[in-house]
Amino acid sequence: MPASRVKLRTTATAVTMTAALLIGFGAGTANAADWPPLQEGAYLYSGVSGTGTEIEVDLGDLGTCHTLPQAVRSLQIANGSAAVELYQGGDCTGAAWRSGSLTRANLPQPALSYRVVPA
Repeated sequence: MPASRVKLRTTATAVTMTAALLIGFGAGTANAADWPPLQEGAYLYSGVSGTGTEIEVDLGDLGTCHTLPQAVRSLQIANGSAAVELYQGGDCTGAAWRSGSLTRANLPQPALSYRVVPA
């Protein structure tokens, strides 16, 4: 089989798997915990399970530490190339927790700062 055909098949398979994950992940988790609809990007929430005040994360701002105006308790990210590191203290200090690039989670402890990192 020509290399271009193999590459096209591999790409098509990856796209299909990603779409299936997003559909399954979004539908199953949202119904179970009443999360907001899964959407492209990253969002921090002051409450658990995507409740409370929503803060949109700039995924293009890699490495910059951001101190939040209030603690966040949950995160939703659907990106593919970036992850978020959340810190218990301001100025990216204290215990840290790192997301994946496709995550919907309640944090193990409230976070007061974050930075975007490559996935």
